[in-house]
Amino acid sequence: MNIYVGNLPYSVSEDDVRQAFEAFGEVASVSMIKDKMTGQPRGFGFVEMNDDGEAQAAIDALNGKDLKGRAMVVNPARPREERPGGGERRGGFGGGNRRPGGPGGPGGNRRPGGPGGPKPPRREW
Repeated sequence: MNIYVGNLPYSVSEDDVRQAFEAFGEVASVSMIKDKMTGQPRGFGFVEMNDDGEAQAAIDALNGKDLKGRAMVVNPARPREERPGGGERRGGFGGGNRRPGGPGGPGGNRRPGGPGGPKPPRREW
C-alpha cells in the first residue's frame, strides 16, 4: 500500500520516516518529494508497505503523531491525477493579434478609447 505522509518538517530525512514506519512492519520504500528547481524538501513524501494490514496499522497510529516538532498527516495515497496539456507548459500573457495594421487600425489589438482609436460614446443610464 502506498501511504501519503505530509506536514513534515524540512529537516526530516527518509531514514527518520522509515524508522517511524518500521515499527509497524516492513517498509518497501520511502520517497521524500523535493522542489524541482531548488532541490529543497516540500514537506511531504510517500511510504510503500507491502502488507496492507501493517500499512493500515501505521496509518492509524501515526496520523497526528509528532515527528521532529510537527504533527504528521498520514493517510492512504490517492492515485496521481493526470494533468491536462501533456507536458506542454504555457504561461504568462497570451498572444493575440498584435501585428501593426491589424484589427483596430495602427497598433493592433486595442480597445476603443485607447491610443489606437477614438473614445466610445458615453452611455447615460
